[in-house]
Amino acid sequence: MTWKNDQVSEFETERVLEIAKKCLLVEGDYVELGCYRGDTSLLLAELLVEKSVEKPAKKLWIYDSFEGLPEKGEEDTSEIGKDFIKGELAVTKREVKARFLRAGLPVPAIKKAWFNELTGVDLPEKIAFAFLDGDLYESIRDSLRLVEDKMSKGSVIMVHDYDNPALPGVAKAVDEWLSSKNAKMERNKSLAIIYL
Repeated sequence: MTWKNDQVSEFETERVLEIAKKCLLVEGDYVELGCYRGDTSLLLAELLVEKSVEKPAKKLWIYDSFEGLPEKGEEDTSEIGKDFIKGELAVTKREVKARFLRAGLPVPAIKKAWFNELTGVDLPEKIAFAFLDGDLYESIRDSLRLVEDKMSKGSVIMVHDYDNPALPGVAKAVDEWLSSKNAKMERNKSLAIIYL
C-alpha cells in the first residue's frame, strides 16, 4: 500500500511503521486512538497481516468519535491553532470500514466513542503498540490513562502532534503523564515516542 495521509507526514508515517514493526515481538495487540479516515490504521493493518509472527496474528483496534474534534480546552489555546475547531476532521465509521474492505484487509475492531467514554473493557487485554492522535489535551490525557495499564513490557506508545505549536495541549498532556511514570521518551519531528 502506498503512503497517503494529509494529517501525518510521510516521515512520521515511516517512523510509526518502523516502531510498530519492532513491536511485533511484544505481547499484545495494536491500538490507535484517533484514526480520522484510517490512513495510518490501514498501514498498521497491512503490517500486521504481512509481518505478524503470532498465529493468529495480532489484532488492530481503532477508536474515534467520528464526529471530528471536540471542543478545545484552555490547554489547547494557540494563536496559530485557530483552524482546529470543534467538528473539524469528521468522517463516518462506515467510510473507514469501507476503506479496509476496498483494500482487502481485515476490518479492525472499530469503536465509536469519545475517549472519555471508553473504559478498560473497550480495549484489548494487552497492548504492544499504541498510536495516539487525539490532537487536544483532554483527548491525549484520556488516551494515555486508557492504555497505561494495558501496555506490555517492551511496548511503545507513540503520540502525534507532541511538538506541534498549533496544538500545545498534546505536549502538556504527555509531559504531565510522564512526570509520574518510569518511561523513556524520544522526540522525533512532532512525534513523542514513549518506551515502556
